[in-house]
Amino acid sequence: MPARAVPGHDLTYRIIGLAMRVHRALGPGLLESVYERCLTHELAKAAIPHARQVALPVIYDGVELSRGYVADIIVADAVILEIKAVETIFPLHEAQLLTYLHLSGCPVALLINFNTTNLTDGIRRRVL
Repeated sequence: MPARAVPGHDLTYRIIGLAMRVHRALGPGLLESVYERCLTHELAKAAIPHARQVALPVIYDGVELSRGYVADIIVADAVILEIKAVETIFPLHEAQLLTYLHLSGCPVALLINFNTTNLTDGIRRRVL
């Protein structure tokens, strides 16, 4: 039986590699906006299509609320990135990530917390 393909695996691998490059250069302790801008710079250098601060509507009871949520970064219309610089990732952050995943229509979401000594400890990946 062939292995099931994981959506966006190669792309998320590349994104995580770029995030690690940013983390190695800057370390923990800065604002989320700094990491976000640096990561989008790395995405641009790597010629990976992306958009920063993307307004996503929320539809409730048939009513569209424009700018219901603003995504930190959407990469190649396939991966939504939530950038954090917090001491601890709480279950609420992970629940929000799932909500953002559903709102965006992207098949994959990454929560990247740059406020860690080892960046891999601050990464959460979710797939629809």
